[in-house]
Amino acid sequence: SESPRSHFGSRRQCNPFFPTPTTSAMGRKKFLNQTDMKVAVIGDEDTVTGFVLAGVGQRDGQGATNFLTVDSKTKRRDVEEKFHEMAGRKDIGVILINQTIAEDIRHVLTDHTARGIVVPTVLEIPSKEKPYDPNADQVMQRVKVFFGGNIDTSDW
Repeated sequence: SESPRSHFGSRRQCNPFFPTPTTSAMGRKKFLNQTDMKVAVIGDEDTVTGFVLAGVGQRDGQGATNFLTVDSKTKRRDVEEKFHEMAGRKDIGVILINQTIAEDIRHVLTDHTARGIVVPTVLEIPSKEKPYDPNADQVMQRVKVFFGGNIDTSDW
């Protein structure tokens, strides 16, 4: 029988069975692997509060968070900057964003997708103000193309 080491290569490779050691802020060795990635949220107050209460929200030692609450006073530039910050972090695997906010920064999301960036994946979610529109969601558009454009989204 094949041992896990021979099947997955040496322990130095990054895979979930043999995590890569890194040094924490306290100088202790800790292990990070693909399952240590976080979810980030950009949304209205209700959306962000729900995800934070579910355990998604985190703040690092420098005060950086993996969430942004957007309201009528939030500048589009601030949303764009937070998105770029989240997209550049190595510990974030998914960015959830309210579709209404995604529409405001669509050019940034399109650029992110056009560069072929897979991680973090950006998923658009509905907000209470506006129902979900699958025709505006870039992920759904890619799925539609993958299946030959034959997905009926009129009932969504």
